[in-house]
Amino acid sequence: MGSDSKQLLEIEPLELQFPFEINKQISCPMQLTNGTDHYIAFKVKTTSPKKYCVRPNSGVVPPRSTSHVIVSMQVQREAPPDMQCKDKFLVQSVIVGEGTSAKDITGEMFTKASGNVVDEVKLKVAYVPPPKPPSPVREGSEEGSSPRDSLSEGSYLNYQEATRESDEPSFSAVKSKDQQDSSSETSALISRLMEERNSVVQQNNKLREELVSEFYLYGYSTALDVVDLARREVSLQNGGFSFVFVVAIALLGILIGFIMKR
Repeated sequence: MGSDSKQLLEIEPLELQFPFEINKQISCPMQLTNGTDHYIAFKVKTTSPKKYCVRPNSGVVPPRSTSHVIVSMQVQREAPPDMQCKDKFLVQSVIVGEGTSAKDITGEMFTKASGNVVDEVKLKVAYVPPPKPPSPVREGSEEGSSPRDSLSEGSYLNYQEATRESDEPSFSAVKSKDQQDSSSETSALISRLMEERNSVVQQNNKLREELVSEFYLYGYSTALDVVDLARREVSLQNGGFSFVFVVAIALLGILIGFIMKR
């Protein structure tokens, strides 16, 4: 149909190039230009509908205007043999009346039974190496212009409608993974703080036992003073003073008791 009649939509590019990377969703833009004075409805189909998402996969291009379409390839777990891709896309277009919206577009509009003149353009798919990191020489723009690989077309391809990208499950997974990482870091921080607190409590208990033992060495009254002083220092420790300060005060009390004993 499209070879004998004038092409309704100018499509660019005619070969969709995806910088292939494992475990990464890749997108390729496509432009549909209407150079006529008519309203043109379009529909995008592909031979691998579960592999790609097209947004939008149908719509209306007003006269003398351009519409943009994003074709996204879902995350691939492994690289194809020899980096060759046999997938194909088919863009169908028909002339519609003014006021036709995307909601009015149906699959029957692009069939022979409808009586409409349907223009069809086939698009190839090619995998290209991912772009290299930017360098001071700005070689990135030259990397994107790699030659296109030639792909053989079959005599018959079963095209199916490309699915709309109504939701984004991949983004939700990343977000969920980020939340899990944040929760793990918080748990580790709380665990570390609890361990430090337990260590301080054990050191305070040990110091208290040592101070009580001084009771039997240096007399009742002196030991009471030391224990009372230790309790005050433990209270100060809970208020924010360092453990070294508490130990210094305790040793000072022991020294005073030793001098009084003599």
